[in-house]
Amino acid sequence: MDVRSDFALKLQLDHVAEQAGDPKVKDALEAVVRHMNSGRSPYRGGRTLVALLQDVRATAAALDEWHVVRLVQDSLDYAEGRILRPDFEERYRLFQRSTQPLSSHQDYLARTLSATLAFFMQLGDQYLAQHPDAGASDVLTHVKGVAQDARYMQQSQERTGRYRILRGSAEVAAWLEQVFQERVDVEDPEATARRIVMSPESLAVLAADRDGQLLLRAAEVQRRRRGLKALRTAVEDPRASESDLQRALDGQHWIFGGQFVGQAVQRRLVPGDEVDIPLIRGDGALHIVELKRSMSLKGSLVKRHRGCWVPTAEVHDAVSQAVNYLVGLDEHRQRIRDELGIETRRASALVLIGHPSLQPDVPEEAINEALRTLNTHMSRVEAVTYKELVDNAERALGGWR
Repeated sequence: MDVRSDFALKLQLDHVAEQAGDPKVKDALEAVVRHMNSGRSPYRGGRTLVALLQDVRATAAALDEWHVVRLVQDSLDYAEGRILRPDFEERYRLFQRSTQPLSSHQDYLARTLSATLAFFMQLGDQYLAQHPDAGASDVLTHVKGVAQDARYMQQSQERTGRYRILRGSAEVAAWLEQVFQERVDVEDPEATARRIVMSPESLAVLAADRDGQLLLRAAEVQRRRRGLKALRTAVEDPRASESDLQRALDGQHWIFGGQFVGQAVQRRLVPGDEVDIPLIRGDGALHIVELKRSMSLKGSLVKRHRGCWVPTAEVHDAVSQAVNYLVGLDEHRQRIRDELGIETRRASALVLIGHPSLQPDVPEEAINEALRTLNTHMSRVEAVTYKELVDNAERALGGWR
């Protein structure tokens, strides 16, 4: 931390010397002044200055000169930045010139406060003109928002000497700072967020700036984390229906793996059938996701058969339903390709079903292994639990940089 040493501190220390009574305290103060005058710059600071001031404070305390201790503490607070210069100078003025009229600092503060209040009153008048039915709380909320955005004021590129306040800047800056702190290694998240938000050409900055490029990736990570958190909540909810799970998964094709480039809009591809989630692979082929219940599944996932864990009828029925969908897609392949531009010849399916917590007496790995064994004997259909899907997505997201 920088240590401040200037003329204001020198004047204050002169006053402290006048208040000191014991020669030892005065000698300690003279050592401070000698150090301040020993540098090339007008006044020398550094950690040595702080140490010398602490020596003065300790000496005065040992000699019961507590009024000097208080004054030297002000010196330390000012040198280390805990007291602002206007406050420090104002406090020093009170020591010797208490009968003088308003100081320049007080006059400046008064004029600034008056102009600020006038500005906010103008804001309130403008808001009420546009929202005549607004109440006092609405006006105050609007003024508070403008006050927050004012911290990111931008200079006008068209009119020199003019400035503008872009609404929403404070919220964006807070979001950027949070993103940088959580997912991106930036030395000063607040300064980086402020720099990006205050740029008049934010989109250009995001595209060209190194931190901006990191931001684009971090924003995607943040969006995915929110979506994955919502999905995990739905998956672990005993009351969640298939519709609840579908809403949590909608628009999050990344969760199913990097081979998918998007989600098709059309879900009714075959007369009488409507797939839950139609995904498009990188090669243009269709991949359908069939959703069953998670924690609210009525039956179990596996059962014991001849010393091994095997999938139950619940799983086999869901897989058979997915197979029937694929058969229908094969039969209507030409029409689907001509009308919708979707290739179904190489279509595949994923069945999401159940949660290991449904069978707490069965090891989770045993359930996963039973489903994997089933999957190895099917070429176009795969069955997994919701938990395995979410865990896989979490691991993939953890390595996404």
